Amino acid sequence: MEISRRKTAYPVGPALGGYLESHSRSLDVPAIYRDLARFSESVPYESPDGTPTLWQTVIYPPGEMAELRPKLAQIYVALKMGGRARAAQHLDVERIDFGEFGNSRPFRIRIVNRFNDNFDHYYVKVADASRIYGLELEDILSPNRVNFLVKDDTLIEEHIAGVPGDIFISDYLGRGDLNRVRIAKEFVKFNERCFARLLGDMRPVNYVVDVTPDFEEVVYRVRPTDFDQQCYEGHFKIYLPQFFKGNFPVVELVTQHLNRETIEQYQREERTLIARRYGAGRRRLESLFEVMAAEPSAPPEHLHTLRSELAEYHGHAAFARCASMGELVRAHVQFVQEDE
Repeated sequence: MEISRRKTAYPVGPALGGYLESHSRSLDVPAIYRDLARFSESVPYESPDGTPTLWQTVIYPPGEMAELRPKLAQIYVALKMGGRARAAQHLDVERIDFGEFGNSRPFRIRIVNRFNDNFDHYYVKVADASRIYGLELEDILSPNRVNFLVKDDTLIEEHIAGVPGDIFISDYLGRGDLNRVRIAKEFVKFNERCFARLLGDMRPVNYVVDVTPDFEEVVYRVRPTDFDQQCYEGHFKIYLPQFFKGNFPVVELVTQHLNRETIEQYQREERTLIARRYGAGRRRLESLFEVMAAEPSAPPEHLHTLRSELAEYHGHAAFARCASMGELVRAHVQFVQEDE
């Protein structure tokens, strides 16, 4: 599967804005994206080992940088600590990187603690409704929590730590100490989570693998980092990571180490967990689905194609009656639970 065209960005409408405010996702932080876009110079950013990246480190005139520093530090405090102004006094901006890729054209802000030189990152992006829906659904329906804020046309996202999927596949899959069965199990469950809530474009560059040592083994968790393709594209295979070429080495790993019965077991396990999360967050989810139904987040032709393909794939005519992507996501998540 390939996505050849840049997606259309949908602004945050009144209904979504009200939802974000009522769920503490909209705080009084500067809408700073347009200020960051006024950089004067840029140089290619290389990773610490000298590998070229797609990022550019940007440079601002001294006066503009002097204005940006306290705003960016305060945004970090709002994201991490609820906006306590005094907590920003020892924080500084060490570097600002710009990525002219993807749909969100992100800025990556590196914040450093002047007392101990410890650093952290967060991202400033163009606020897009479908991406915000993806972040919310990830927070509610997945095992992962996602921290973000929205202000007008600016989206602030917490950094999601982990080994980038393409690096994991190229550098980790061949290691002798890798627990291949656990990796295969996690990718089956990740595939199921994405499809259930219709999160698309999970190429290896759009997710990370969180590697956590346990008392006897290592635990792996695959986490999406790009939510631009939340219920946007029209073809259902876009929402199944297994169909992307870059993931074929992992698909091969699954077929080598798991039989059909085991794969189905892991799929049922994940569907059960999704059903439990749905029940726990039902009120919030229903409010979100109402917003998604009221405001567009995808072209009408994508909706028509996707609902027809899902109706055919599942043999369930109810999908064809969905009048919006919000209704379609709700119907699909509910169908997955009932099918379980």
